[in-house]
Amino acid sequence: MGDVVLRVDSISKIYTMGEVKVEALKHVSADFYSGELVVLLGTSGSGKSTLLNIIGGLDVPTKGKLYFRGKEMTAAAEDDLTLYRRESIGFVFQFYNLIPSLTALENVQLVTEISNKPMAAEEALQLVSLSDRMSHFPAQLSGGEQQRVAIARAVAKRPELLLCDEPTGALDYKTGKLVLEVIRKVNLELGTTTLVITHNVSIAAMADRVIHMRSGEITEIEKNDRKVSPSELSW
Repeated sequence: MGDVVLRVDSISKIYTMGEVKVEALKHVSADFYSGELVVLLGTSGSGKSTLLNIIGGLDVPTKGKLYFRGKEMTAAAEDDLTLYRRESIGFVFQFYNLIPSLTALENVQLVTEISNKPMAAEEALQLVSLSDRMSHFPAQLSGGEQQRVAIARAVAKRPELLLCDEPTGALDYKTGKLVLEVIRKVNLELGTTTLVITHNVSIAAMADRVIHMRSGEITEIEKNDRKVSPSELSW
């Protein structure tokens, strides 16, 4: 394994709703290594999205610490967290969050304009095999194409971490596999440490490691001796 890029140290997250307290994460600890592809696997309510949001700087833990490249992000000032999200994290969500009035190219260019080391938007779209769709608006693209634009937008700033939250959740089987192929390609060609959260057990076979979650806890961390290409997956 490569260097430790990210360390989650005994993180807990408690949400308070009136008199009710919901413990979404319970003392979760894990290391994530440079260039690996990790699947966080669990059913709805297992805590995987909460963990991803904390890793991405979108939420803060109630207890515990998060380290990125040895720096404690849970103690970081808001300006440092903003820089962390902008420069080091690429997000891909289940729903694509593209701006409908902008073309595919313009959606990606939004990110390149605020990054200090971006790749060209055209290069990012070429990476996800959308060179011929750059001038199309989201409404003119299929769901799979829109998700690939979202991936291009996420990787165009060359983030160290790519965080994918149910990236195939809104897609059919065939299209979902194409999107997973793109995520794998980004991981291999750019060396981006990639975390994919899913409830789909079959997707776990494409990962270097699988982190199983249930009821806010990590129940098992499993290493795949043989990674399967997304084209070989079936569900």
